[in-house]
Amino acid sequence: MQPVRVGLLGLGTVGGGMVNVLARNGEEIARRAGRRIEVLQAAVRDPSRSRICDTAGLALTDQVMEVVDHPDIDVVVELMGGTDAALEVVMAALANGKHVVTANKALIALHGNEIFQQAQARGLMVAFEAAVAGGIPIIKAIREGLAGNRIEWLAGIINGTGNFILTQMREQARDFSEVLAEAQALGYAEADPAFDIEGIDAAHKLAILASIAFGIPLQFERVYTEGITRVTQEDIRHAGELGYVIKHLGIARRREDGVELRVHPTLIPERRLIANVNGVMNAILVQADAVGSTLYYGAGAGAEPTASAVIADLVDVIRAMTTDPASRVPYLAFKPNRMTDLAVLPMADTQTAYYLRMQVDDTPGVLAEIATILGTTGISIEAVVQPEPPKGSDKARLILLTHRVFEKQLTEAIAQMEQLEVVSGSITRIRLEHLNGA
Repeated sequence: MQPVRVGLLGLGTVGGGMVNVLARNGEEIARRAGRRIEVLQAAVRDPSRSRICDTAGLALTDQVMEVVDHPDIDVVVELMGGTDAALEVVMAALANGKHVVTANKALIALHGNEIFQQAQARGLMVAFEAAVAGGIPIIKAIREGLAGNRIEWLAGIINGTGNFILTQMREQARDFSEVLAEAQALGYAEADPAFDIEGIDAAHKLAILASIAFGIPLQFERVYTEGITRVTQEDIRHAGELGYVIKHLGIARRREDGVELRVHPTLIPERRLIANVNGVMNAILVQADAVGSTLYYGAGAGAEPTASAVIADLVDVIRAMTTDPASRVPYLAFKPNRMTDLAVLPMADTQTAYYLRMQVDDTPGVLAEIATILGTTGISIEAVVQPEPPKGSDKARLILLTHRVFEKQLTEAIAQMEQLEVVSGSITRIRLEHLNGA
């Protein structure tokens, strides 16, 4: 049978890894797909640059549209990154009747709704497993493996750079700026690391996971996003003393009145498996009604882990080429006409527990004043810790853990507490999730 011919848009880390894996495992992959996969052409910025893969027999061009318009190419694999140019070439590929595989989470999170509409109208496949968590097959697991479940919530470490930084800060008692510089030197973080450390990358991925989990349209703009730049060594130490680890989580939770979508630093109990996912590794915890709790762990980036997901998508596309489009697995797990308009809740209406750190006067009655405000705003305290203040200081640290409460209640309480004469400066809050069932 004639091989499926692929055109690559980008031949960097992931593209080169894909070519290497196909060269090494091509026969095994063909046994699964029923046809060989042949990379016919690749669009690159500089055809003369050295690559991590063997390019012999692979036509290179610096013209992206040459690949998109190639009459012999069946599937276009988009590995360019970015959104504007990527959207243009993906839509052009679909207009040309070509199936699309992409590893571009920003593209799917921001423009997936229109891409899928165009693909459906033309009976084409768009596959994007590599867009979330690299080599972990989390999209397939939620979309197909958990199809018999009502998914209640998911929580994920879905950015390896942020996880590396928080791991090093905890294990080596180092400050954020120092570890960030190391992450950049190691190639884990870009020269401009904002997408990673401010949570934007994780928010792209969470928008995709939530859409597949709950059958809602992609809504990246509604994801609450908070980075890790304000997490201090002091907070990590106090969290550890209380039996918690701080992780940068993406959390999607279904409630009767809507869906919570949020990315932020989170205290989680150190006994949870996901609390022990360290370095650049990713993990996603999914809670569903029938199967209960499942955890998916693995490499969230890298040449061959991500290439593994891209090739898995290619195999799925090949298998579905001769299938009636109406019988294929839907792009976002649910049939397009069965998506729900369940509202994404504003952050003020989300519910979680909290860690609070404040500096107060080291005098009697301070805790009573704090407790009065928390009580009148309907917030109950789970734990209180007052570390020994420095010798001779008239100020003390006060650490509180609260039970679950609406964010708007805590915001009101913090505003009142910061007005007290006994409280100095601003109060640090970090959300806390027990992730029960894990």
